[in-house]
Amino acid sequence: QVQLVESGGGLVQAGGSLRLSCAASGRTFGSYAMGWFRQAPGKEREFVASISGSGSSNTLYADSVKGRFTISRDNAKNTVYLQMNSLKPEDTAVYYCARARWPVPTGRVHDYDYWGQGTQVTVSS
Repeated sequence: QVQLVESGGGLVQAGGSLRLSCAASGRTFGSYAMGWFRQAPGKEREFVASISGSGSSNTLYADSVKGRFTISRDNAKNTVYLQMNSLKPEDTAVYYCARARWPVPTGRVHDYDYWGQGTQVTVSS
């Protein structure tokens, strides 16, 4: 069983930055792509970013976060990160990390089989 634990959420003013972390259990971390999703109240869960298992430059971003968010991973530490800059109030949501079923990055919710509990990000205007 894979466990994913997010951290780093909080309250920040618009224009500020936050760095989310997601620590994963298991010994095959580098064999799978990882992703970040978010869900705001009353809305469906939406894709934010994904990174390949190897942690190379093979990444995928939602249009709404391109140029502001950066996903990265450290396979030696079994951890994936989401650096969020130039935050906007519309970025407010619970952010979830997830493990994909394969090494290639993907933006589809159903391509992920393990999910963390989420961490709240609130951006004030």
